[in-house]
Amino acid sequence: MRILLAEDQRDLNRLLTKRLRDEKYSVDSCFNGQEALDYLDGAQYDAVIMDIMMPKMSGLEALKIIRARKNYVPVLLLTAMDSIEDRVRGLDAGADDYLVKPFAFEELMARIRVMLRKPVAVQTNVYTVGDLEVHVDTMKVKRGGKDIPLSAKEFALLRYMVQNAGIVLSRERLEQHIWNYDYSGGSNVIDVYIRYLRKKIDDGFDNKLIHTIRGAGYVIKEGES
Repeated sequence: MRILLAEDQRDLNRLLTKRLRDEKYSVDSCFNGQEALDYLDGAQYDAVIMDIMMPKMSGLEALKIIRARKNYVPVLLLTAMDSIEDRVRGLDAGADDYLVKPFAFEELMARIRVMLRKPVAVQTNVYTVGDLEVHVDTMKVKRGGKDIPLSAKEFALLRYMVQNAGIVLSRERLEQHIWNYDYSGGSNVIDVYIRYLRKKIDDGFDNKLIHTIRGAGYVIKEGES
């Protein structure tokens, strides 16, 4: 899962980025609201963590623009301001949650899990494609009732594919969503991870779910490609 962090306090930004990556999230970080908008223009994120008081453009101003653009990515606001009026202002602007500094990292992680539990327009925590089940909140995967252990990157890739089941996803789109901008891996990294997933998801089953669309990318669906 990919997270955008916008926080102008560089020490805190660096600390949160490291801790989030330790928790197996892909993280891009920036230092003001305008940079956050630029990142959101260039990639899809599962969640945004954004400080309110930032230079150039505040988090509140950036949030209003994000929502005006019909982007409903979950947004958690960070702030040192803890008045009821400040919280209401942030929530009215379209924030999904609000966390007052200083905070415990464990609480931040819990709030992120809640935000990610039910993506926009999805009414369940479980995606299904045929007899495949992908449990978003617990990161558990089953096929035919059998548990399938996946690495964090494998799960992130599979989750994104089942979230877009039936849609052909290019290698570039998959790579952009799963890895942050600092990543400099080989051009075949997606092919490698697709092979890993096929071995775990499709091997031993007559009905293959992961299909290659020649010259276009990959799609997860029931039936032949």
